[in-house]
Amino acid sequence: MPDYDVLCIGNAIVDIIAQCDEAFLEINGIIKGAMNLIDTRRAELLYSRMGPAIEASGGSAGNTAAGVASFGGRAAFFGKVSNDALGEIYAHDIHAQGVAFDTRPLKGEPPTARSMIFVTPDGERSMNTYLGACVELGPEDVEADKASGAKVTYFEGYLWDPPRAKEAIRQTAKLAHEAGREVSMTLSDSFCVDRYRDEFLELMRSGTVDIVFANSHEIKSLYQTKSFDEALAQIRKDCKIAAVTRSEKGSVIVRGDETVVIEATAIKELVDTTGAGDLYAAGFLHGYTQGRNLKTCGDLGSLAAGLVIQQIGPRPRQNLRREAEGAGLL
Repeated sequence: MPDYDVLCIGNAIVDIIAQCDEAFLEINGIIKGAMNLIDTRRAELLYSRMGPAIEASGGSAGNTAAGVASFGGRAAFFGKVSNDALGEIYAHDIHAQGVAFDTRPLKGEPPTARSMIFVTPDGERSMNTYLGACVELGPEDVEADKASGAKVTYFEGYLWDPPRAKEAIRQTAKLAHEAGREVSMTLSDSFCVDRYRDEFLELMRSGTVDIVFANSHEIKSLYQTKSFDEALAQIRKDCKIAAVTRSEKGSVIVRGDETVVIEATAIKELVDTTGAGDLYAAGFLHGYTQGRNLKTCGDLGSLAAGLVIQQIGPRPRQNLRREAEGAGLL
């Protein structure tokens, strides 16, 4: 049986990232700071209006897997690409980052997913995602040995959009728990929470999910409250561990009656927030699977998030293990 620290399950997406001003978002009807699902026609329109852009393999859980590997952890990934040029780029990148990725590519249509990400001067990213081949991820793509062999399985809430992916996640979670492993998820996006609030709460309260990652907007949306403290009190009851990020205010981790407050890592310049939550989860999960205390887990997450927001692109360019050792965290 393979021995992995973290198995990540998510949408395999190639990001196309360009900078823009606030007016561009308004003119093109793009919801700032959100993940907007789009069809082929909309994707072609936005691409034609983009300025100079860079392409980078992304997708929330894929970014987390790359982050875990950069910390020196053993990471695996389930995600669907098509047998096309972007699919080959995605597979090459994630393998090069040290992640085990063996999901069979789709033959033919639809093509590999892509997300057009517009970054405004304040560093906020607005995503416009064509899911393409991602929607074809299903139970047949679950590799039982990886599901049973990973210490923690981590999946993104975005995967609740493609129906067959839900089956794959539930199947993986069952295999993980039968092997005595743990399952975690990220709520992904406030609009995603609005779409699947009851189902996400059921995943937590039924014990299907042990560890939850969210930001302050998502957790308040989950419990339909304007009070962060009220939402935190609720999630404390609903899952084993919750790690909630608060941008420049750092993060808060709760486990039972325990509360750990983590400071944000000081940065020189905010460039692009794409991947911040993904890399926070990577740092936290790396620490957690290595038996570190919650404070160190949170500090590792904060370190990784702080580094990725100072660059364009969602995956770490620095060696995160070296950075963590330099900070005295590993």
